[in-house]
Amino acid sequence: MGGVVILRVEKLKYLGSIIEERGDIDTDINHHIRVGWKKCKKASGVLCDKKIPFRLKERVYRMVVQLALLYRAECWLIKKIQFQRLMVVEMRMIGWMFGYTKLDRIRNVVIRERVGVAPLEEKLRETRLR
Repeated sequence: MGGVVILRVEKLKYLGSIIEERGDIDTDINHHIRVGWKKCKKASGVLCDKKIPFRLKERVYRMVVQLALLYRAECWLIKKIQFQRLMVVEMRMIGWMFGYTKLDRIRNVVIRERVGVAPLEEKLRETRLR
């Protein structure tokens, strides 16, 4: 174009999302998972303190970590495997915050009821419908 060479790239970050040449969103999901963990660790003073009530932790989690995980998710054409990765990451974060481990052998549904966090699937559906 007018003597200017335009480079072809495989990935491009645009408005907070990573767009790949193939149209896949794996890199974007990985980015959101990393950001979610960063937010979780920054708020660990509140999220991991045993003196703070579950309801407050749950609110902080929803307002900080869950929003980082689902930022711009209403535009994603997500596959089942990618969604499963998000669900695993979310349960690890919740377990880390509230002190649950795999050795406790508690089902995810029971942990969600105790903690009061809605499943990521519901939140994703809610953001798409909004």
